[in-house]
Amino acid sequence: MKFKLFLLFAFLPFFVFSQVDLSYYLPTNVSYNKEIPTPKEFLGYEVGEQHVNPFEVYAYYREVAKHSDRIKIETYARSFENRELLLATVSSPKNLVKLNEIKAEHAKLSQSDISKSLKIEQMPIVVWMGYSVHGNEASGLNSSLLTIYYLAAAEGKEIDDLLNESIILVDPCINPDGGNRFSTWVNQNKSQTLVSDINAREFKETWPGGRTNHYWFDMNRDWLYQQLPESKGRLVKFYDWLPNILTDHHEMGSNSTFFFQPGIPERTHPMTPVKNIDLTVKFGKFQAAGLDSIGSYYYTKENYDDFYYGKGSTLPDVNGSIGILFEQASSRGHLQENVNGVISFPFTVRNQFTASLSTLKAGKSMRTELLNYMRDFYSEKSTDDIKAYVFGGGNDPVRVWEMVNVMRRNQIEVYKLGKNEGIGSKQFQKSDAFVVPMNQPKHRLVKSLFEQRTTFADSAFYDISAWTLPLCMNVPFAESKSNVSLGEKITEANFPSGSVVGESKYSYLFEWDGYFAARSAYELLDAGYILKYAMEPFKSVIDGKEKEFSYGTIQIQCGDKNPTSLLKKLAERDGTIFYAQSTGLTTSGINMGSEKFRRMQKPQALMIVGDGVDYNDAGEVWHLLDQRVSFPMSFADISQVNRIDLEKYTHIIINQGRYGELSEEKIKKYVAGGGTIVALGDGASWLSQKKIGSVSVKPQASNDGKGKRPFAMKTSYDGAMATSGAILEAKIDPSHPICYGYKQSTLPIFKVNNVVFEETGNPYNTPLIFTEKPLMAGYVHSKNIERFKSSPAVIAQTVGAGKIISFSDNPNFRAFWYGTNKLFLNALFFGNGISGGRFEED
Repeated sequence: MKFKLFLLFAFLPFFVFSQVDLSYYLPTNVSYNKEIPTPKEFLGYEVGEQHVNPFEVYAYYREVAKHSDRIKIETYARSFENRELLLATVSSPKNLVKLNEIKAEHAKLSQSDISKSLKIEQMPIVVWMGYSVHGNEASGLNSSLLTIYYLAAAEGKEIDDLLNESIILVDPCINPDGGNRFSTWVNQNKSQTLVSDINAREFKETWPGGRTNHYWFDMNRDWLYQQLPESKGRLVKFYDWLPNILTDHHEMGSNSTFFFQPGIPERTHPMTPVKNIDLTVKFGKFQAAGLDSIGSYYYTKENYDDFYYGKGSTLPDVNGSIGILFEQASSRGHLQENVNGVISFPFTVRNQFTASLSTLKAGKSMRTELLNYMRDFYSEKSTDDIKAYVFGGGNDPVRVWEMVNVMRRNQIEVYKLGKNEGIGSKQFQKSDAFVVPMNQPKHRLVKSLFEQRTTFADSAFYDISAWTLPLCMNVPFAESKSNVSLGEKITEANFPSGSVVGESKYSYLFEWDGYFAARSAYELLDAGYILKYAMEPFKSVIDGKEKEFSYGTIQIQCGDKNPTSLLKKLAERDGTIFYAQSTGLTTSGINMGSEKFRRMQKPQALMIVGDGVDYNDAGEVWHLLDQRVSFPMSFADISQVNRIDLEKYTHIIINQGRYGELSEEKIKKYVAGGGTIVALGDGASWLSQKKIGSVSVKPQASNDGKGKRPFAMKTSYDGAMATSGAILEAKIDPSHPICYGYKQSTLPIFKVNNVVFEETGNPYNTPLIFTEKPLMAGYVHSKNIERFKSSPAVIAQTVGAGKIISFSDNPNFRAFWYGTNKLFLNALFFGNGISGGRFEED
């Protein structure tokens, strides 16, 4: 009898859920306009029968819009693979006619000087529903077909009232590149007779899988800094509308159920008002009722948090909106076994669609409350002791420019500095400094971007615990407790173009300070120019005045070429300043022909990828080199690396990850033959374990303690030991090739792991060392602080004829940690500079 019941339970979902029609998903007490094509009528298959791809979704949306006067379609961005990202605006026909007027009136909610006069009771609520930012969390994307069909085809007073009182923004596919990869995979590996075995190939995507975008980025971490085109376009629309509710539809492990916010209360960012949490709880009751009505299980106030403002469900919270995360247990294909029996793809789609319907009900019911909340949010003035933040100067205007861009993309008010100011020990010049006053509507967001918080209500984090903007950009800044003179308000940040100073047939010089210096250098090398870099400072007369040039200054030898036109192009594109040098003599220091001008090799790098490698870290390297350096880097899977000839590559890049299948003998031979390895995080740990080089890694700290503890607390204690994203201070040696381009004594480093190097005993091969009190911002357990302090952050050593440059951390984190990209690039462009002279390994 038990066996028969098992068969009934196990196979019933196949017969029922694999052959569902619209009646399985849609409310039955509603009539539907037969002029609106159903998904099956357009696609040729039922929702949930197979995985829809982004192109099919967009085509269906456009087809529905042709037959409906409730929908407007627009493209807000294109992905790296040139796929469009589409936004549907849905409302009543009368609202769509005056959409710009409604938008302008809604924008007044954030303008405290006029918002009190608004007639809230007459204003529609704005609801944004976003689906599947992770491409392999496909139930959201597929449920968006049902969302647009329901909104276009449903008839009756209920839908009419909803559309009259709402502006609904539907973002059906936030990640079309990843969504296309995943839908192709699962449909190609689907059997006609559905296979639920968890070992089936359908559920085992090949690396890197469909979660990420083209460059393997987790796009749900890019909402704040907006380094990706998909995010930039989306946030333009977000701030254009400033929705009252934003929902973010995700998936989680197959053995779970359904989650909706709020998350763990103690892990909410302090800049988020308590009222936001209260409203989220009230909103959750609508979700509970909706899921109860279809018999689905769920939970809330567990696992997830609302701390990092770079996620889709948290950035709204610091903008007067209510951000809501939905997490549906994933079928990861069409039908999969789990601890509860089996989970079918149509079931996951139905839960997501039900959550969408509940969102719309909540928005309509809470309309005036949410509109009033947004008005009150922006009416509240800052009571912080800090009156303004001042930043700028330094030796790289490009990073300052991007810092301004980040704030302008988030509609933060930024001004030029009105007059030269001294704040504490720092001096700022009005010519190159900026002010961000706290007396502005976005003061909460400003605070979160500039603060260096080190105390927290909880010791576990779902994501990073610090993201201080000027530290990530490595830009000088200061807090002012008094008002600062404001100059012109910045409405558009112009790129700081460089220039060509003078003309020469002999040589040109450029400093390595600029963010895009490496891109200039690579193009010159690719054009056949001989480039040499200074291993000591010198002075030379430029345009009639003596100028000092620091370590890493690049000399371009003209030879029989005239580089003027190329240099002008690079100056405008990269912000590089080129200085004509018509003689080999300098006024002091090394001369142009000195042996201490070392020839720069044109790097040819291979990055190891594939199963076990952290695809986010690898993608960040790929994006940096491809998008910001125009550097054609090769990458190959571990199994391929074990077979190919590595001698042609000047550098091999080993990122965070597991490398159990990588041939250690192959890597040893490569280094012995003169190759350079750049290893990050666990990549460096792997080298240490295999005794390739002499870097030693400290053992992990334990938080077990000596006494007994409740079993239920184990997860909390373990979580407290994780370093999930904090900012540490390191001392740097500007004379070391790895630190060329820096003219400071310390540098903020982003720490996202617990990898710690032992002291090497060599006084010359540790160009960066964490300080005695390294924590600048974020959470780090006290035991890990003890491990981190005074430990090497980077070790650059010679091994035989080759070199190994080991980073304890990722200097390219999420494409927004601009301040340490140069360290990584220096390992590629100056790696040969660590051999010989005082850089040689004992």
